[in-house]
Amino acid sequence: MSRLPPAIFLMGPTAAGKTDLAVELAQALPCDLISVDSALVYRDMDIGTAKPSAELLLECPHRLIDIRDASQNYSAAEFVSDALAAMADITAAGRIPLLVGGTMLYFKALLDGLADMPAADSVVRAELDAQLKAEGPAALHRQLTVVDPESAARIHPNDPQRLVRALEVYRVSGISMSEHRARQRLQKAGAGAPDGGVLPYTVAQLSVAPAQREVLHRRIEQRFVAMVEQGFVEEVEALRRRSDLHSELPSMRAVGYRQVWSYLDGAYPREEMVQRGVIATRQLAKRQLTWLRGWEGVHWLDSSACDNPPRALKYLETLTILS
Repeated sequence: MSRLPPAIFLMGPTAAGKTDLAVELAQALPCDLISVDSALVYRDMDIGTAKPSAELLLECPHRLIDIRDASQNYSAAEFVSDALAAMADITAAGRIPLLVGGTMLYFKALLDGLADMPAADSVVRAELDAQLKAEGPAALHRQLTVVDPESAARIHPNDPQRLVRALEVYRVSGISMSEHRARQRLQKAGAGAPDGGVLPYTVAQLSVAPAQREVLHRRIEQRFVAMVEQGFVEEVEALRRRSDLHSELPSMRAVGYRQVWSYLDGAYPREEMVQRGVIATRQLAKRQLTWLRGWEGVHWLDSSACDNPPRALKYLETLTILS
């Protein structure tokens, strides 16, 4: 039996029902929830992020929600620091951290650590942002394919934020992001880390997703349409009125917000905005599932099933970490 304290990861694509299952598990186990979501960290971004309601958060608090202003950046390194502090606090209280969300990079950073990447360079970043505006993300993706084919295969051609960062790393250091990560793995192996990881917990990993892709696509469409009906456009309008916010901020690049912002700029009609938002959300879900299918040690649950809480509890009971 591991002497490390237990933790639970509950992962899955967007609109798969992660929050509902997490709340039910927290009601059955001595768990406290930690959000693993790069958009839920931002205040005043509620509808478009499908943030849990104020009533639910009062009943079942989630840490790492509403911890940043929309004008601020929030990095994976900051998440790791914040999550480890929250996990330590929960463990010290004799409870189990239950981390729930769909930002797979954050989960991976917790498990494996972060490569020692160079810091952001404002000059290089400005050059890449200018190229992005002039030529579009496809041009950056082609450029990345030449200097870092491994990262190019991993990063979607329509993911400008990560394309810019990968190219920035190469231009600043002369070493690709993939090479930085490979060197990190070698350093850990040389240090004798038993599993190459850095997380001082024994982790049970659950993933929830519909078995049928069409079910997930339908859920995504229904949820996006519902968000628009609930005032998503008005939420973005309020954010746009702030002088310190613009469309290139990480917060405003979030799926859905990017499409609504462009719609409010007059780029396309409302119906097309909804269609683009649905497509972008489906692409996000596809990327999340691609991460998860290559993940080791994950116990899968079909979110279309009606008995996932007892199934999850039964699985967790078989693990010595909860004994």
